[in-house]
Amino acid sequence: MARSTTPAPDGPHRTGRPRDARIDDAVLRAVVEILNEAGYGGLTMEGAAARAGTSKPALRRRWPTRQHLVVAALARTVGTAPTPDTGCTHCDLIAGIGTIGAAFTTALGRRALPGLIADLAADPVLEKEFLDTFFHPRRATTAAALRRGVARGDIRPDADIDLLLDMLASTTYYRVLFGHLPVTPDLAGDVVSVIMSGVATDRWRTVHEAHR
Repeated sequence: MARSTTPAPDGPHRTGRPRDARIDDAVLRAVVEILNEAGYGGLTMEGAAARAGTSKPALRRRWPTRQHLVVAALARTVGTAPTPDTGCTHCDLIAGIGTIGAAFTTALGRRALPGLIADLAADPVLEKEFLDTFFHPRRATTAAALRRGVARGDIRPDADIDLLLDMLASTTYYRVLFGHLPVTPDLAGDVVSVIMSGVATDRWRTVHEAHR
């Protein structure tokens, strides 16, 4: 399940002026642009502030480090919207996992994710922010899609949900981190097909084959 997101430094519990969403949007757009152009090592708080037309103190009030900026940019770019419930289990899973691949076909994933993952190991606070803001929300919504599949009778009730979650997303992340093969538009569908071939019920196989 998703963990509760850590409140931002100037979030609802902070007194004073309300947070300006326009600054948030401008900064995160600037961060994505810089990451795509210069990579993880080329991002600085000063550079992001200048491109967004704001100040470094304004950034610091929202994100304490440039790594936190990258986490926020990834969450914004890849998104944490719920995996859709269309009544079709494998369609839902393809749509949900496909958003990761679609985001990482840009330079952002390859140029930012490896460096960020390396920094997580040395910074427990940053790691928690990454898990709470980006990783767990996405994982929770895909878990919900898998459980709907079990309830529909499409997926075996003894299926290991955590293992399936790892398998669904790991191919995309593996290719982004190591760059040995591309993240193609068909990758999500191919991965879901392989996984469903192992955990689908006979009822789902019969219905699926009839509609192919």
